Amino acid sequence: MPTRTYAIAQHTGTDPGQCDATAVRTVNSTRAYVLLDGIGRRETTHRWALSAARQIARTAAHRGDAEAGLRHVYNLCRDDTIHYGPSHKAAAVVAVKAPGKPLTVAWCGDSRAYLMERGIAVRLTEDHNKRRVYPPTATYPYGGNRNHITSCLGSDATDEDRQRLYRHPAIETTTRKITGPCRLLLASDGAYEPHEDARHDLYAECDGNDLVPTVRGLVNLAVDTAVKTSRSLDPNQVYADNATALLADLTP
Repeated sequence: MPTRTYAIAQHTGTDPGQCDATAVRTVNSTRAYVLLDGIGRRETTHRWALSAARQIARTAAHRGDAEAGLRHVYNLCRDDTIHYGPSHKAAAVVAVKAPGKPLTVAWCGDSRAYLMERGIAVRLTEDHNKRRVYPPTATYPYGGNRNHITSCLGSDATDEDRQRLYRHPAIETTTRKITGPCRLLLASDGAYEPHEDARHDLYAECDGNDLVPTVRGLVNLAVDTAVKTSRSLDPNQVYADNATALLADLTP
């Protein structure tokens, strides 16, 4: 049996339900990885996110490009073509790897992509949120609200709209040349923020030999850390967000 080269883990945190979704699709050795962080707690949002993630993965794998997949479904959402309701939204991150070609990444919102190589976790994405628009300063050390996202799947805003208002387009992209074996991590904010806040070594957390227990451990530790941190601040306001992560081994 061939070795599984990716694994996915999810945890609802303290929320009553799961609104995140993932999808992976391979077409002619080109593989697309998709993670959506659904905004809200409704089951209809989860179903919409699953449908959108699968369609993004199919399109991105067929076209061999992360932006092509995300932008296709972003435009469908703007036209209300794949909505189950009027207001479903999600932060989205997409990565596509084809043999011999650079990794392409596209995103809207604050879900992230990291590349684990040479002992460090390299962040490939820049968050679409108010903290990016209003970074920390001496007067305001925390900057803008990181939980206020400035772009998302399901928005009717154009690239020009977001650029005028927030100084970044609705969808951003990047490419990364893969020169040797490495690991890709896609993560919702519920999966990466607790690790970042606690200053955990993300590379070390993703460096297990077996992908399945490694990504499960990453997500479970994120939720446990969020619970402990929130309890220490206010025992009556214990909270951990939905946490979802996708971990994949990549080769050139």
